[in-house]
Amino acid sequence: MHNAKTHIKVNDRVEVIAGGDKGRVGKVIRIDRKRGRAVVDKINMIKRHTKPSAQNQQGGIIDKEAPLAISNLMLICPKCAKTSRVGRRVLEDGTRERICKKCGESVEVPA
Repeated sequence: MHNAKTHIKVNDRVEVIAGGDKGRVGKVIRIDRKRGRAVVDKINMIKRHTKPSAQNQQGGIIDKEAPLAISNLMLICPKCAKTSRVGRRVLEDGTRERICKKCGESVEVPA
């Protein structure tokens, strides 16, 4: 994957549609477009054995989120609260916005 366009953005609410965490809902924290993966808050947790360091004086076993394939995530529309495919619409001023395919409303999260 080479900097692929994605149907989700940071801060979107998404549902996992495949894999061990199927059905769980969370907020997108980070997206890696190059690898086609996203990190979702409190989903796909893994354990990491860490040495004590400046950031983590204790060391030990920490839980952290692992990236998921973007294809396994589906956007939850903020208006109709359903999982939906994402379409794109060009506005009068030439900018594009993402729309919910179920209700037709914009799914852009106000920044």
